[in-house]
Amino acid sequence: MTTTLKNWTREKHNYLGIEESFDIQHTNEKEKLKKEYLKRLRLVLGTELSAKKKIQGIGSLAVPVLRYSFGIINWHQEELQKLDRKTTKLLTIHGQHHPNADVDRLYVPRKQGGSGMMQLEAAHAVEITKLAEYVDRKEDPLIQIVRTHQHNTDSVVLQTAR
Repeated sequence: MTTTLKNWTREKHNYLGIEESFDIQHTNEKEKLKKEYLKRLRLVLGTELSAKKKIQGIGSLAVPVLRYSFGIINWHQEELQKLDRKTTKLLTIHGQHHPNADVDRLYVPRKQGGSGMMQLEAAHAVEITKLAEYVDRKEDPLIQIVRTHQHNTDSVVLQTAR
């Protein structure tokens, strides 16, 4: 029995795109996700789409790469702020944002005069809050096991949301 557990801890398994062994290697996964996010961001910005379509493309192609991991990987606010700054820098390089323009206006909805881009910190807060609400509200026996485990292990993700 212990040899199977030892073998399992050495093996890496891919579950929903995230490598897992006995635990998740958060720093390695963050680097992979950041690279993929920036790759997709550059891909969208390199097209000849209109500014509106580029922002929509970023929201539908690049942001979900990170958004999916928000309940699994422990992201810090500083890391998300740094990625937002990198995004703004790339928007400026590709002519989608003026260097002296207000950065906050990027995140204001288009109907209110902004660009309508999704801020990574806000997306993180929304996903974590929804996850915590779901785990606390659901009466499924498997979710109850997850809830018990989360309360026993002091989950950073759910404590942040609460």
